[in-house]
Amino acid sequence: ITMSTSDQTELCYPHLGNASCRRTVRPRSVSVLLYIILSSISVLIVTLNLMVIIIISHFKKLQTPTNFLLLSLAVSDFCIGFLFIFQILLMDGCWYLSAGWCVFYTVFVVVVASASIGTIVLISIDRYIAVCDPLHYPTKVTPNRAKMSIILCWFCSVFYTFVYIDVIKHPGIFNSCTGQCTAYIHLVAKLMHLFFCFIIPVTIIVLLYVRVFVVAVSQARAMHSHVAVVTPHGSLKVYRSELKAARVLGVVVVVFLMSIFPFYIVSLLAGATKVSSSSLVFVIFLYLFNSCVNPMIYVFLYPWFRKSLKYIISLQILKSGSSEANIL
Repeated sequence: ITMSTSDQTELCYPHLGNASCRRTVRPRSVSVLLYIILSSISVLIVTLNLMVIIIISHFKKLQTPTNFLLLSLAVSDFCIGFLFIFQILLMDGCWYLSAGWCVFYTVFVVVVASASIGTIVLISIDRYIAVCDPLHYPTKVTPNRAKMSIILCWFCSVFYTFVYIDVIKHPGIFNSCTGQCTAYIHLVAKLMHLFFCFIIPVTIIVLLYVRVFVVAVSQARAMHSHVAVVTPHGSLKVYRSELKAARVLGVVVVVFLMSIFPFYIVSLLAGATKVSSSSLVFVIFLYLFNSCVNPMIYVFLYPWFRKSLKYIISLQILKSGSSEANIL
């Protein structure tokens, strides 16, 4: 959240003198271009994820356990679209809002990021059961269980955040100068965050998807040679739709991992060595930009998403009974 650089030459609050933080100075044309590009990305993230939220919430045929998980991911991505605005404000290294807004931003970032990672883990578990144990999938993964898992995921994210940060109790007390937005994070808390929000989730996701990939490959070979696949539960047939969903969500998971790896690597390096502000800004924006990518993946890989978008654009969604439309 805090950014600093060696080439800062202007103060965030000139009237405060040395009490003020220093800001990054860029050519006006560069600053304007950056603000336009980043603001456009923010609007795009909010708009695309709002489409996903409306589509899954409106069309009853799409209200499956897997899509409820996509809805949870879209909600967290939608929130990140708004958080993008705060990150744009921090682009020159100055925080011009109140300490209260700093608390809100800090807390919201951790809650949403934790919920995103938790949802990706749930998606991996969902695909693991669907592909590796398809016979029992409808009874093991029900819409109500999916909803309860999502609620629990968000609740745990909120609880974890209040344990993780101390800025809530002491807003602004850890700022070294006026114009900062910093949170005190103990070394133990940092290690806890590394394990609970990176190492453990990523390990679970990778292990589950490796298993899904192995089963999917063996199933594809069996289908090709018309031989049944023997699983621990007997001879089961994995539905093509479940395999396709696993591929699509596999892309979502891989893109997500690609966006968080640089962020955590740079975060770890920042604790041991000096990291340039440009590197920090880049990995933060890469992490946030992932929220824009997910809906794009659905557009290209999910026919029902494209069909649903046509319903919204043509305003057919406003017609009576449109929620019952068969768009699968």
